This record gives sequence, structure tokens and C-alpha cells, in this order.
Amino acid sequence: MLYQIFGFILQIIEGLVAGTCLLRLLFHFQNISLSPASGNSLGPFVFAVTNWLVLPIRRFIPAIGKLDTASLIGAYLIILIKTTILWLLATGPLNLGYLFELSVFELIQMSLSCLNGLVLVFAVMSWINPDSPINYIFTRLVGPMLRPIQKVLPLFGGIDLSPLALLALIQIAILILQNLQSQ
Repeated sequence: MLYQIFGFILQIIEGLVAGTCLLRLLFHFQNISLSPASGNSLGPFVFAVTNWLVLPIRRFIPAIGKLDTASLIGAYLIILIKTTILWLLATGPLNLGYLFELSVFELIQMSLSCLNGLVLVFAVMSWINPDSPINYIFTRLVGPMLRPIQKVLPLFGGIDLSPLALLALIQIAILILQNLQSQ
């Protein structure tokens, strides 16, 4: 039971830090400023949660074009550390190859889950308060992924179902990933 409680606490910490690193990566990829001066209310939170990890990595590993490699590596390291700790507590001797592979699968799964959450928040925000300043940020984050779907999927009765289609595609990707991981 203590293992489960400790694993749960580690998962919360992993989700917060690695998920925020992935959010930072997406902000960088979409060229959205995180500075408070830009009016981005999520910026201070993202910096507070990730700077301690991302900035030292960035000193050695620069961004590759629009890809913030430091944020990606930071998220991966957090997942790898959590996986290693739980592995050591559960089984003992390390199998590094398996841990690295398992952590890659978890990183991809977390990325898809975070994307799933962003699309859900975007959809709800666009229905409840489309003029909210934070909705602009979610539109910038999710919009580029919705545009190809919107070109194919017409409006139904004036309702844009592209977020629903994107959520379905993300769930299919998660199912495929889980199938690959189990093999």
C-alpha cells in the first residue's frame, strides 16, 4: 500500500512538472510568448514550474528550430526518474534499456494526454466564454491542429465539430500506442 501511495505522489509530481515542460514546448513551437508583459497569464506558472529544470539543460542543448529541446528533454528526464524510482522499489535491479524505452512510451502518452486536455479546455472555453483573453492562447495552441480537420469537416448546423474529431484522433493514437507498448 505504501508503494501505491508513493507511486501516486510521484505521478502527481511527474504530471505537473513534465506536463508543464510539454506545455512550454508547445508554447515555444507555436511562437507564443510566455512573458507576463505579453499578457499571457499562464507564463509565470510555466516559468515557476519548469525554469529550474529547463534553463540548465538549455545551457548545453539549444533549441532546434522551433523545437524547444530543453523542455522536451526535461519532460523526458522527469518521466525517466519517476520510472526508475518505481522500478527500483518494485523489482530491484535496473534494466536500463527497458527503462529508457518505457519512458519514451510514457512521454508520448503524456504528450497525447496533455493535448487531449488542451483540446477539451479549448472546446469548453470557446462555448462558454469565446472572448476571454485566455481563450486566445488556447486558440493559438490548438488552432493549427484543428485547421486541417476544419478543411475536411464542414460545420454541422453552425457547430464546429473539429475539436471532437481531433479528440477522436488523439484517442486512436493513444490506443495504438498502448497496443505497441504491450507488444
